[in-house]
Amino acid sequence: MSPGHSFQITPDEMREIFARLQPHLPSYLKKVEPHPSGWGMRYEFAPFTGREEEPSKPSAYYDDPRLSYVRESENEAEHLLRQKAGVLLSNLYEQAREEWKDAAYVAALKAVVKDAPDRWKTYQHEMKALRAAYDYLRTPEAAKEWPSAVSRLIDAQDRVKAAAIAFDKRAQEVAEVHDKHLYPDLGHDAALTAAGYPEAKDWHITDARDYGKSYYSDWDTNPPLEEQARRLIEQQDAHLAKVGRLSGTAAN
Repeated sequence: MSPGHSFQITPDEMREIFARLQPHLPSYLKKVEPHPSGWGMRYEFAPFTGREEEPSKPSAYYDDPRLSYVRESENEAEHLLRQKAGVLLSNLYEQAREEWKDAAYVAALKAVVKDAPDRWKTYQHEMKALRAAYDYLRTPEAAKEWPSAVSRLIDAQDRVKAAAIAFDKRAQEVAEVHDKHLYPDLGHDAALTAAGYPEAKDWHITDARDYGKSYYSDWDTNPPLEEQARRLIEQQDAHLAKVGRLSGTAAN
């Protein structure tokens, strides 16, 4: 009888089954009741931290003389009762494992996020300053202090690169946690929200394999921040060089 098999359990059988299962029930089990749908049981557990051992059916269950396998030909009633007990215990630990997976995912995120919120804010601030410095170069006022204005742009570019690299370091660690925890019920944003960072939905976190690459092709449309900053700065530098050539102000 597989865990997905449909069967009926009488109230007397249920009492007997849980009397036998008692030594093998986890300490975090708080409540057992029929599922509202009318099918199966619903188990309520104490909240998991994610730092516990992954829930699994205890090995002692298989050696329990009141639960070990009995051939149907030997005792049909006892065979069915023990089969039902095994399915219920398997379902219990499977539900516990699913809840634990979510908790483990959230705990892992809490461990790596650290100062990512501050690093993201710094990057946003420096990117805003860079765009302002670049836009200023298009104004008549900039022409009066061109070398100084360009110098300020270069300083802003350097700060953006540093901020991008700093945030990418945290983002890579978060992305690696996402990759490791592939099968919990929580999605990326939901897990980060559960970890205490609802604002993370706005962070730029790409796939873990995208970090640390030595080359990004033009087909890489969603690279890490460092590569995005490099591309932007390259465009700015190319534009300034062209302005210098066409205006006759390029340095020899």
